[in-house]
Amino acid sequence: MRRPLAGLRVIDLGSRVSAPFCSAILGEQGAEIIKIEEPVRGDRLRELGPYAHDDDGEPYSLYWSVEGRGRKSVTIDLRRPQGQELLRSLADSSDVVVESFRPGTLERWNIDPSRLSPHLVTARFSLFGQDGPKSLVVGLNGSALAFSGLMHLTGDPDRAPARPGVNIAGYLSGVFAAQAVTSLLYERDARGTGTGGVIDVFMYGSILRIMEWTIAAHDRLGMVRNRSGDSLDIAAPVGNYASRDGRYVYLVGGSQTFFERLCRAMDRLELARDERFADAAARAHNRVEINAIVARWVSGLDADEAEVRLVACDVPAGKIYDVADFAADEHVQARGDICTVQDPVIGPVRQQAPFPRLVGETPAAPEGAPLLGEHTDEVLSSLVGLSATGLNELRADGII
Repeated sequence: MRRPLAGLRVIDLGSRVSAPFCSAILGEQGAEIIKIEEPVRGDRLRELGPYAHDDDGEPYSLYWSVEGRGRKSVTIDLRRPQGQELLRSLADSSDVVVESFRPGTLERWNIDPSRLSPHLVTARFSLFGQDGPKSLVVGLNGSALAFSGLMHLTGDPDRAPARPGVNIAGYLSGVFAAQAVTSLLYERDARGTGTGGVIDVFMYGSILRIMEWTIAAHDRLGMVRNRSGDSLDIAAPVGNYASRDGRYVYLVGGSQTFFERLCRAMDRLELARDERFADAAARAHNRVEINAIVARWVSGLDADEAEVRLVACDVPAGKIYDVADFAADEHVQARGDICTVQDPVIGPVRQQAPFPRLVGETPAAPEGAPLLGEHTDEVLSSLVGLSATGLNELRADGII
């Protein structure tokens, strides 16, 4: 299996999701990931549920099992000068550093990018960025969703704004950052500059970048976009429609091509000639009527039958899955989208496989999430040159 980033070393100082997910992506493409954790407690993600239980009945975070995988764990107290010196030594033989401390923290600890080797690529994660009047404000995924405006757009118009079901800002920040890291590595190595760079990864920015036409419409049209539930104000029919068997089917018939295909699937060819639905603008104007017509049609069918008819006519559509549906789907099984990770605490556990993949290759399952400090002695002896005596002294002093 090809591992295009093999030979690169990443020092992960992040916690929770965003920065660690950036390093996870790099690791799944071959980089070595060394996660630095606080002694005794470790990454806070280790404490978040839901929980399985180990052989002694102790709770174990499945969140950590998924997002802690594929890396080594080294415990170092970065608040203390001896720990800071260890980090500088590790950074000298590494390529990338990712971190998610509050802006200014690494500066106070004398391990910010200006005090590390200039060959490093450093990704600095925060809610509001490394500068600006809000830079020191603390927040997580929900804060980024609220500030960027995405939460305002999510949910039904007559109800409170809703939070999307997963940590979108954290994961998207990690994705964008991983791309930026590889671009700077390319500049450093392929173009021969020898110099890395510092990436300002502000979480709300990852959401802002995917807000479609929202900013442009406010600028040129004075439009303040609002919640529209599972439909769209600018296109119809689009949405989630209840089926006869209590399931939901999602479909898109907004464009002329898709609408005509939908009419064939419904055996309602006359709708395409109805002046109320004659083109995309007319359907958007009469979206309540056309959505109601589609809703009645879907409600007369079981979800499987509706999906079969829609797919046969090349309408973008499908049953809305829960995780049990997804895990049992023959397509998911055929492509190996779920892999089995050997977790050192709870044993084999099925998780989402690495993504994306190279054509013709099935990605290998990552190594299980490490025990806290599992690789401290290995890493600090091989990369920093500490002896067994030196390691024992640092451990006795609480540095590692």
